[in-house]
Amino acid sequence: MNREILRLAFPNILSNISVPLLSTVDTILMGHLSPAHLAALGVAAMIFTFLYGNFNFLRMGTTGISAQAYGRGDSKALTYTLLRALILAFFLGMVLVLLQKPLIDAGVFLMNVDPSYEKMVRDYFNIRIYTAPGIFMIYALMGWYFGLQNSWYPLWITIFINVLNLGLSLYFVKVLGMGVEGTAYGTLIAQYGGLLLAVGLLYRYRARLTGIRWRELFHKEAFLAFLHVNKNIFVRTVALTFVLAFFYAEAAKAGALMLSVMILLLQFMIWMSFAIDGFANAAESLTGKYYGAHNWELFYKAVRYSFYWGGGFALLFSLVYYFGGREILEVYTDQQAVIERAMDFMKWVALMPLLSFGAFIWDGVFIGMTASKSMRDAVMVAMLLFLGLFYATNGIDFAWSLWLSFLMFFVFRTLLQSWMFWKYGRRLR
Repeated sequence: MNREILRLAFPNILSNISVPLLSTVDTILMGHLSPAHLAALGVAAMIFTFLYGNFNFLRMGTTGISAQAYGRGDSKALTYTLLRALILAFFLGMVLVLLQKPLIDAGVFLMNVDPSYEKMVRDYFNIRIYTAPGIFMIYALMGWYFGLQNSWYPLWITIFINVLNLGLSLYFVKVLGMGVEGTAYGTLIAQYGGLLLAVGLLYRYRARLTGIRWRELFHKEAFLAFLHVNKNIFVRTVALTFVLAFFYAEAAKAGALMLSVMILLLQFMIWMSFAIDGFANAAESLTGKYYGAHNWELFYKAVRYSFYWGGGFALLFSLVYYFGGREILEVYTDQQAVIERAMDFMKWVALMPLLSFGAFIWDGVFIGMTASKSMRDAVMVAMLLFLGLFYATNGIDFAWSLWLSFLMFFVFRTLLQSWMFWKYGRRLR
């Protein structure tokens, strides 16, 4: 089991870490221009995290359904799952492109964007929004590859996109002096390059793809079952990204300095989460495969071992953050006021991996089981507890209340999902 988990997790970890690496470079580029540039990039990126993150169900739902079909040896279900996911992805991406004006207006309002950097936020958004159809189709393709126990293709796709994006961002910002617009154009070009690669890699699986009957593809009950799983994951993700957006919006109320501090501190969360997600992705693939095959002994073993590996990596990140927090901050920015204020929170940041890794692993397990309703309910309850804790304590110390509530959000999710799995086991839905 250790070998299976590492075979899937290792490429996932490399793939996932390449994502915050790009975010890190963009943050460094803006952090050395001005606090306004850093705040603009952080807010604009958060708007896209909220928008695009909500549609990550296209990957998650596709992984769980295709992994179970793979476990059953059902080639027809594999084919139709992929096509339904791609059709839905393209449609939803085009909807966002058409709604770009009201979306950015709402984002600027809800995120309390300061007029001093509002134009930069809008410029970034109006370029990057055209990545939506491409990114959503990549979500679907990567989820399908994960379901087939192939974590190497998503690694190649992600690294290709991020290396291309990195080179283009450096060129547009450092050579052409384009500011936040340069990072947006880099992302736009790189995403569609990645989509071409992702589609091309399907050639290996041509023997698994069966003939298509359009009436079966759009069969009402089958399509509704696909949408039902994804609907619950969508609602769960809306709640999750709402918490992130709320965190940013409340920080923005305290001024550009506090917002810059919180943006930097969340980089620590991003690095940790993408690494732990490698084991969560492995849990999706393995639990889905064994769930579909009804091999319950290996199913429960995959759950246990996913937690062992996730917890070990969480401890490693906690130690790195505790002893090297200042050095990491100094890589991100040379603004001493920002660094000193961020150091006030560093002990809590060091605890963050240990307090949060369980939520990530449980999500992987629930996705593999397609227990999307239970996952949705756990996040919704945790979101309400997060808001209640924040409003009950923010009169004492605003900044500490915001960060403590954010950490407890992950603890709430871990406890709720642990209780659900303990009570219902493989009967979870």
